Amino acid sequence: MTSASRPDRLLSQLSSLTTEAFRPELAEIDRLPTIEIARLMNGEDAGVPRAVAGVLPQIAAVVDAVTERMARGGRLIYAGAGTAGRLGVLDASECPPTFSTAPGQVVGVIAGGPEAMTSSVEGAEDSRELARADLARLAPTPDDTVVGVSASGRTPYALGAVEYARSRGALTVGLACNAGSALAAAAEHGIEVVVGPELLTGSTRLKAGTAQKLVLNMLSTITMIRLGKTYGNLMVDVRASNEKLRARSRRILSLATGAGDAEIEDALAATGGEVKPAVLVLLAGVDGPTATRLLEESGGRLRAALAAARP
Repeated sequence: MTSASRPDRLLSQLSSLTTEAFRPELAEIDRLPTIEIARLMNGEDAGVPRAVAGVLPQIAAVVDAVTERMARGGRLIYAGAGTAGRLGVLDASECPPTFSTAPGQVVGVIAGGPEAMTSSVEGAEDSRELARADLARLAPTPDDTVVGVSASGRTPYALGAVEYARSRGALTVGLACNAGSALAAAAEHGIEVVVGPELLTGSTRLKAGTAQKLVLNMLSTITMIRLGKTYGNLMVDVRASNEKLRARSRRILSLATGAGDAEIEDALAATGGEVKPAVLVLLAGVDGPTATRLLEESGGRLRAALAAARP
């Protein structure tokens, strides 16, 4: 292959991608009044949820497969470059405070490492080898799920991550924003959210980024619901690590049990500030240690623990 052939091939690939398409009707956008540009951009964004709605069956299938593996102790691992990688790291970082996931249970891996969260790391996204090395450090197993994230669906880093994970027996998912993507083809499960050309040609942090964020929200949130991390729509596994979350914990307990302030404070004192066992204390009338034991025996599922406390 000549030195010129690879850029030519990449240019050809990009020109064939929906996310990279040029929109001549927007060629004068920089001359429009600001409010008109805002309306255009808002209208573009409005179509993203509809595109996500078109792949809900694929998303649901992935959630069920991930839940089965995480219930056995597996991990959910996102891998991507640039905006896609940052979105994976963001989703993973929000799981511990929201659902009290254990360290390393939901992981975001970005090409170029932590530095790439705020700065461009030249060439990182082009390396399948770097992805394999990053994934090898995590030693994926058949109980793990690796989600490769790439707007184009052709990013070498995301492809390398999925290929390596699949070789280790992990469940693999390819999340892309173009139909017929190499990433979806490389994974066991493909999720392709086709949002169309961007407002700014090729700026896939826009609609494509929004679509990826919506899908990652679904994958992690619905998996956690399936794992019993919520009670109805209440975040009973919330980790109260600051004043706002401590106040939220008390509100959750009030909504879940109808108990008064004094009862709630006593229940939290009995459970070391943990919300889920405090719900059991209040609804089942058990002490803190018993609530903790019932939850352990029920795999952390509050409804099952309540049923066991009320034979």
